[in-house]
Amino acid sequence: MTSPTDRIEKKVHLRAPRERVWRAISRSAEFGTWFGMQVDGEFAPHTTLGARIVPTQVDPEVAEKQKAFDGAPFELYIEQMEPMRLFSFRWHPYTVEKQDYGTAPTTLVVFELEDADGGTLLTVSESGFDEIPLERRAKAFADNEGGWAIQTQLIARYLAHAGG
Repeated sequence: MTSPTDRIEKKVHLRAPRERVWRAISRSAEFGTWFGMQVDGEFAPHTTLGARIVPTQVDPEVAEKQKAFDGAPFELYIEQMEPMRLFSFRWHPYTVEKQDYGTAPTTLVVFELEDADGGTLLTVSESGFDEIPLERRAKAFADNEGGWAIQTQLIARYLAHAGG
């Protein structure tokens, strides 16, 4: 059993068909639009992609908060892409300080889709925080706990206004 500090989980009911939600999470350009990142390339299993923080295009208030980190680089290692069901990647959480995280432990972020009345249930989880170095662990967990709450709101807004 994992500890309560190892895993974050957020669920959001999205008023969009599963196919549309899949596109929003599996296409790097769409993902970046709502999340607030620019990705160098397309998501594909077993690939590492460079990315950088850019303000979200969905919510001006959140975009303003993201400006402090504008241009901050990081990497995503895409683990799995099971169309219409699951998308996962690994990253180094809370990498806003300028240092090399090369061999440091990563966390696993998983997006899971299920059919739900009038749309799609999206479950976002991030696990592996207990392996993060102690000096970064609590801050990484707290920031990402709040961050995923915001991100689930951003994808809902994006899908409500982005259309097909």
